[in-house]
Amino acid sequence: MQETYLLCCPCHFGLERTLRFEISKIGGTDITAQDGRVLFRGDASVIAKANLCLSTAERVLIQLGQFKAYTFEELFQGVKSLPLEQWIGKNDAFPVKGHALNSKLHSVPDCQSIIKKAAVERLKSVYHISWFTESGTAHPIQFSIRKDIATIYLDTSGIGLHKRGYRKNANAAPIKETLAAGIVDLARVHSDSVVCDPFCGSGTILIEAAFKAMRMAPGLNRRFLAEKWDQIPQSIWREARGEAVGHIKHDAAFTAFGSDIDPEAIALTEENCRRAGVKPRIEIVQCNIADFVPPEGAITICNPPYGERMLDIQHAQSIYRIMGEVFPADKAHPCYIITPDADFELHFGKQADKKRKLYNGMIQCNLMSYYQK
Repeated sequence: MQETYLLCCPCHFGLERTLRFEISKIGGTDITAQDGRVLFRGDASVIAKANLCLSTAERVLIQLGQFKAYTFEELFQGVKSLPLEQWIGKNDAFPVKGHALNSKLHSVPDCQSIIKKAAVERLKSVYHISWFTESGTAHPIQFSIRKDIATIYLDTSGIGLHKRGYRKNANAAPIKETLAAGIVDLARVHSDSVVCDPFCGSGTILIEAAFKAMRMAPGLNRRFLAEKWDQIPQSIWREARGEAVGHIKHDAAFTAFGSDIDPEAIALTEENCRRAGVKPRIEIVQCNIADFVPPEGAITICNPPYGERMLDIQHAQSIYRIMGEVFPADKAHPCYIITPDADFELHFGKQADKKRKLYNGMIQCNLMSYYQK
C-alpha cells in the first residue's frame, strides 16, 4: 500500500463544497472543507490526479506540518523538526514564500528568512554538507501563519492550476479559469447541455463548460512542477494522464454559443477555444446584448461588465436593464450571472432564485441564479 500524505488545495471562497466533491471523485480521503481551502489525504497517484483533474483548485500542496509560532525561535525549531529530506534532495532548490495574518510574526520577509535558515539546518544535518547549490529541481516551500499557527507546505503544482495553457492572451477583465469552472459546476452543466455566454470576452466560461460537459481534465495540456521530482515516479504521471484521456466523453452532445460586442473578444475567444481543443463545440458571433436570443433550453452563464468609476457603473447598470429585457431567466432558460453590484436585481428587474457569495480576485461578488419561475 502506498504512503499517503496530508494534502491541501486552496480555492476561491464559496467553492469549497464544489472542490470537495471533485476531490472525492479522484480518490481523496478524510476530506475536510475550510474557508478557502480543502484538506484531504492521498498517495502520489492522488497528487498527480489532483493536479491534472481538479478544475476549482488553485494548486496542490503537501502539508508538511503545523505548529504554534509566537516567536522566531518557535518558527525556526518548528520547521527544523520537519522531515524535509523526504522530499528535498541535496541538490534540489527550495525557495520559500508565504503570508502572515493576525499573528505576532507579521513580517513576511523575516519569516521567509527564518524558514529558509531552518530548512538549511535540517538538510545539513541529514546530508552532512555545509553548502547547497540548489541547482536541481525546485521544491518550493510555502508557509501560512494565521493567528500564530504556522503551516508549512510543499507546492507540487508550480504555476497556479488556473493556468490551463489555453489562454495566452485575455481581455481587460477576464474571469479566472478556476472561478469560471466553479460557476459552471453550480450551473449544473451536463454532457448534453447547451450553454450561452453573451459576454464571452476571452471564452473562459465557454471553454470551462466544454471541459465539464466532455469530462476533459483541465490540466491535460500543461505540466506540473512535481513531474520533475524524483520522489514521484514518472509512471504515476503517465497512468494519471492516460486515465484522464480515457475519461473524455467524445460523444457528449454538448454545444455552446458565445457572443460579444467587441470583435477583438470574438477573435480571442475563437483562438482560445482552438487551443483548448473545444472549438468544434462552440459557435462564436459578434452581437450586441440587446439582440441576444438564447436557444430553447440553453443555460446562460455570464460575467457582464462592471465599472468602478461612476460613468462605468452607470453604463454597466444600463446593460443590466437590457439583460433583464432579453434574458427569459426562467426554468426553461436558466441564468447564472456573476456581479459585484449589490443592486443588480433592481436593475435586472427580477429577483434571483438564489444568491451565492463568491470572490472574483479580491472583488466580492454574488452569483445570481435564475432557474425556477
